[in-house]
Amino acid sequence: MWFDSWSDLGRILVLGTAAYVTVIVVLRISGKRTLSQLNVFDFVVTVALGSILATALLSSTVSWADGATAFALIAALQFAIAWISSHWRGARRFLTSEPMLLFSDGAVRPDALRRARLAESEVLQAIRSSGTGDIADVAAVVLETNGRVSVISASKLGDGSALAGVVGADRPPAATA
Repeated sequence: MWFDSWSDLGRILVLGTAAYVTVIVVLRISGKRTLSQLNVFDFVVTVALGSILATALLSSTVSWADGATAFALIAALQFAIAWISSHWRGARRFLTSEPMLLFSDGAVRPDALRRARLAESEVLQAIRSSGTGDIADVAAVVLETNGRVSVISASKLGDGSALAGVVGADRPPAATA
């Protein structure tokens, strides 16, 4: 259907403006992490917030108060999860993944690729994207907790202290089967 009524459009304009202001206020109160994509839980929160906003704007059965309450609830739960995971290591391990070493010492780590469900070509793509054309110039490739792939060049490795806490950084690469 192309057009329902002017009142529906007016409702969207008024409610959209109120919802937008509410989103800004809730995000300012809850902090930057609410919309960051640090891990899978943060991503889910981002999608949920967008869904709540869309539903509040387009569903005539959802009031502004309903949408604002749902938005505040998701932001508060995200804040609580972030606080818990930053204060308790066990909770952090349960809620977020650990960074994983995918490449080191000139070799791809097949065991890590299998666990991460990645292909060697994806590691090579990340190396190329970093501006490196020779894998001999790469000290490490790490799959980060947010799903991004970090490439550390051999010239920038230093003492390797940035690899602390990276799964596999303390072991030699597994032999290719």
